[in-house]
Amino acid sequence: MPTNHTQSRLRDGQTVFGCIFQQFRSPEIPRLLAAAGFDFVFIDCEHGGFDLETIQDVVRVARLAGITPLVRVGELSYSLATRALDVGAQGIILPRVEEPELLHEALSWMKFPPAGKRGFGLGPPMLDYRAQSFAETIADANGTTLAIVQFESVKALERAEELLAVPGVDVALIGPSDLSISLGVPGEFEHPKLVDTVCAFIKVCNRYRVAPGIQVRNATLAKAWVDRGMRFVGCGSELTLLLAKAQETMAELRGVKN
Repeated sequence: MPTNHTQSRLRDGQTVFGCIFQQFRSPEIPRLLAAAGFDFVFIDCEHGGFDLETIQDVVRVARLAGITPLVRVGELSYSLATRALDVGAQGIILPRVEEPELLHEALSWMKFPPAGKRGFGLGPPMLDYRAQSFAETIADANGTTLAIVQFESVKALERAEELLAVPGVDVALIGPSDLSISLGVPGEFEHPKLVDTVCAFIKVCNRYRVAPGIQVRNATLAKAWVDRGMRFVGCGSELTLLLAKAQETMAELRGVKN
């Protein structure tokens, strides 16, 4: 089973950076992001329009390029999580988590027995065509799958202690857009109410030895949150990065005098 580089870096105490992938159905995107130096690509199947075949193609290329492919499922569903893992995702992002009991069940889908309830269906490509036993495959897969849980509401943060106490959570990921709405400060990502709330959450994560994370829209916000203690940081999307660079280039070109 290939190494999960993002998981290894987190375990070494490093901060990891990724980019969300929402719009372009091109497997070339993860190669590009890997070449740029990102640690992970965050394939969004909650708000993006990707089908399983696209996920499979993107994940395959990401793994070959050495960038960790993570899939955010549209809802907490056994089939959505396990099929993404079966086509090679190295981690699942669970959205809108608020109930410890449901989180415990969802986490069980990501591990093969006896650690969980995942059904065995890995094919040779996911093993790099190596011959190995079921026991070896199960141990490898269980040991290299990241479980990432999103905290996106006031209710989730109020239950943070209960949720983070559920065994098996690797990363606790703040969704600042929905959280800002829930806090009554929609889109105000540096509002003191949001910042103070998330900073308090980081301390809880550290107590439970869960890596705190956040998905933000630009490098300025990303750097601010790294300074505040975030260790798993998603910055922008493939679309916004392209648009920003295109706008920057055109502004520069229009400033050229004939």
